[in-house]
Amino acid sequence: MPRLLLLSLLLAFTAAQAANPAGKLAAAAAKPAAKVAAKAVAKSAPQPVVITLRHALTGEHAALLVELVDRFNADSKTGQVSLQHLDTVDNPRQLPHMALLADDEHQKFFGSYPRLLPLWKALSLTGERLDTKALFPVLADAVEDSRGRVQALPLALSVPVLYYNKDTFRKAGLDPARPPRTWLEVQESAGKIYQIDRRCPFTSSEVAWVHVDNTSTQHSEPLANPARGGKGATLALNGLVQVKHVALLASWHKSFYFRYFGPDREADEKFLAGECGMLTGDSSLYMRLLRNKPFDFGLADLPHHDDVRGVAPGRLLPDGALLWILADKKRPEYAVATRFIRFLLQPDVQREWVNATGFLPMTPAAVDALAAAGNLPPEIVEKTVARLSDRKYASGAKPKTVAGMGRVRGVLSEELEAVWDNRKPAKEALDTAVKKGNTLLRPASTDGVVTQ
Repeated sequence: MPRLLLLSLLLAFTAAQAANPAGKLAAAAAKPAAKVAAKAVAKSAPQPVVITLRHALTGEHAALLVELVDRFNADSKTGQVSLQHLDTVDNPRQLPHMALLADDEHQKFFGSYPRLLPLWKALSLTGERLDTKALFPVLADAVEDSRGRVQALPLALSVPVLYYNKDTFRKAGLDPARPPRTWLEVQESAGKIYQIDRRCPFTSSEVAWVHVDNTSTQHSEPLANPARGGKGATLALNGLVQVKHVALLASWHKSFYFRYFGPDREADEKFLAGECGMLTGDSSLYMRLLRNKPFDFGLADLPHHDDVRGVAPGRLLPDGALLWILADKKRPEYAVATRFIRFLLQPDVQREWVNATGFLPMTPAAVDALAAAGNLPPEIVEKTVARLSDRKYASGAKPKTVAGMGRVRGVLSEELEAVWDNRKPAKEALDTAVKKGNTLLRPASTDGVVTQ
């Protein structure tokens, strides 16, 4: 009986298979077909290109950069930006695709002086469109080559200004509505402040940039002489105007009118703490003062010498970190880099960036966005637009045909410290700085790729 039952079951199964042969074949074919389809889908959806951006920002500046990169990545289907902080880099010679750095930071960032691809050339290679003509003329001048082509994005630039403590001015019998315009007036103000508070009448951050580079540009003096007769460019930082100015600062230092705290931005903290009555330094400090309001403060133009022929007080030299694209990468990677730069130029993005960092707005549209948001006093907005829009304020002093000016500033800082310590007179210190600095200058590249 069991054998008859088993036989009947087998016959029934065979009949069912014979009745539906197509279903059997379809089921058999479904598995490999599904695999082929899955592979085809995977092949048709390429992975987004990922590029690395190396930076050394800290605090609020770094946090905002992270936020902006996340926003770009969320909207970008074909390319992504990965941030890399300099402090986390094990091998700096493993080069990123982009870097936000000043012109004296290449060794620190890369352990070498790698080739940088000018922005105009990246746009040409990729066919990406970017309206570089929208940049303020003064900022464009800071990043253009000798042929007027934009090399990098002026993302983190500032100009030197004068800050002063209005409370201290009132105590010293000075009018807080009338900040000093000339260096002689600074001396007179420092003398009155010294009578009521001897700690620090006047100080300065980034002394070489403020008091040598910008003293030169304000008074129509070049930073370097162009190459002539087969000889390379030579520095011109030891002329009569520069020597006179450094000697004046040295006399103030001896009289305790001027206090020196370091070559970088050490003096900022002294001013913020209320120790110093006046500070010359970076314009980006303004937003920090505006947010924190440690005391009633004022902002004024960088003073000048009014007894020098050809003086142009507003002709200043913007300085800071530029966003560069590195050379020797792939074309799709350049395309992502240029699209990210275009994203950073959007007015709302610039508004957030300037509001958080204090760096100069790059376009008139950015200033309009700041004004609409009420982030800046109207008089500051109006003055910013006027100064950055007028080409007569472009310094024209920074030589575009040589590289190495950032390292020259380091030499200047060392020699100026010898002046403050009374080890050298101003003329000898500047002569020595020029002699040492000339060995650091190099001709700019002529093949469309930049070395610094």
